[in-house]
Order: sequence, then structure tokens, then C-alpha cells
Amino acid sequence: MQIGFIGLGNMGRPMAENLAHAGHMVRGFDTVSVHAEGVEIMDSAAATAADADIVITMLPNGAILKSVAAQIIPDMRADSIFLDCSTVDVQSAREISEMANAANVATLDAPVSGGIGGASAGTLTFMVGGPEKAFLTAKPLFDIMGQKSVHCGESGNGQAAKICNNMILGATMIVTCEAFALADKLGLDRQSMFDVVSTSSGYSWSMNAYCPAPGIGPNSPADNFYRPGFSAELMLKDLRLSQQAAQTVAADTPLGQAATQLYQTFVEEEEGLGKDFSAMLPRFEQRKRC
Repeated sequence: MQIGFIGLGNMGRPMAENLAHAGHMVRGFDTVSVHAEGVEIMDSAAATAADADIVITMLPNGAILKSVAAQIIPDMRADSIFLDCSTVDVQSAREISEMANAANVATLDAPVSGGIGGASAGTLTFMVGGPEKAFLTAKPLFDIMGQKSVHCGESGNGQAAKICNNMILGATMIVTCEAFALADKLGLDRQSMFDVVSTSSGYSWSMNAYCPAPGIGPNSPADNFYRPGFSAELMLKDLRLSQQAAQTVAADTPLGQAATQLYQTFVEEEEGLGKDFSAMLPRFEQRKRC
């Protein structure tokens, strides 16, 4: 399969390399000079998209995505597939779908979960919105880049699933960090806390797989001075997307709103910028109840 891949950053580069290693012909483009093993680097987004069976994008935000879409859709073959793996707002995903459909190009919005490690290992999870026929065509690529892909329905629903998932993640990480800080002050050993909660009703991915307490549970960014696997600023971006979507449909999300405010303060006013989103724990360690 001929694949165009636009956006060869920390996530996109290993995803494109995995496709090339699997035997696909992959052309790639990024706005900065980059090398990706097995990928032919092109000099423009439009050249990358021309003649491709599937064009994959992994870009920072909806505005950039819409700009790239406007550049490449006129050069894409009719009946090809525009597969976007960025995390953007639902409305942008649906606007791009309408733009592409007018050119007889199918679109899939397929944001990912799993971070840089998952992109490198080919163990990402894809949440996919768009036509089922296009999903089935792209599924062999999802199987190379990830361990799971879920078809969530119409265009935009992949983004909807991603922002709902990450709203849960942000809120559960905050309360996990709060609980560890409370346990410290109550004199409860962190290992004992983990041993109880990880096998009890307080179980969560934030506790069991990504524990924010250094030296407790599986290896996580907490064991590497909170160098980001998933940065606090990216969590803030996703939480803001969740609240933008909630406002659009008048959904009441008080915990999501509170999590957004806490991460905004952490990133913009405290020392969270450039740290993993689990670095909320040392923040709570240093604070006292007002």
C-alpha cells in the first residue's frame, strides 16, 4: 500500500517507521528536517499526499490540521482515505470530513492512546470515527501501528471518544495524587497504600499502570524525575477540548471543569510545564488545605 505520512514528530515518526518496516511504501513530510527509517522524505505535504492510497496525519492542533487538509485534499486521489491521528476538537474533525467528502475522499478521525512508547512499540489504541468501509480498509495499518482499534461510529466520534477518555484520565490522576498526599499526612506507607488500592475498588489505570509515586508499582515517569511520557501541557490541551465539547452540547462536567482548572494552574502558574501529568503528586505534597 502507498502511504503518505504528514507530521513526523515524536509520535508520527515511529508510526511511519513501523509501517515502512512492515513493507509498505511510505512517503513522509514534516515542516522541520527529519529522518525516518524506511520513509522517503518529500518536500511538501501536497507531494506526500499525491497518489497515496491512504494519507495519515499526526499534527498538533485543529487549526494546523485544517490548513494541511486544505493543501492536500485537492491532490488526493478520488476514493483514497484521509486518516487523521491527531487529537483535535470534534467540530474540526467533522468539517474536514465534509471537505474531503466533496472531493470523494473518505476520512477517518483516529486519535490514539499510548504515548511515545506505544508509538515506538506499535501498541497504540486507536479510537476511530468515519465510514466502516474506510475503517476496514485501514485496519491492517492500525494493526501494525497499534494493538487495538475501535470503530466508534460516524466522523468526529473518534475525537469524542478520545476527549472523554482523557477527561477521565486527568480527573483520576488528580485524585490519585491527592490520595497519596493524604496517605502521607496520615502516616500510611505508600507501598501499603498501593497494595490496597491497586487490588480494591480504588483501582484505576492511573494507580496500577502509571503510578505517580516514585518507586511504587510498574516503572513510570515518576521513576524518572517526572520526565514526560504524557506531558501536563498535553493533558491540559485535551481537558480544554473536553470542556469545549461539553459547552457545545451543554453537558454538565463539573469534575472535568475542575481538572481543567487545576492543570491550567499547574502548567501556567506553577512548575508543571515540561513535566509529566503525574507530577501533580509533588504539587499536592507541598500544599496544605486552605
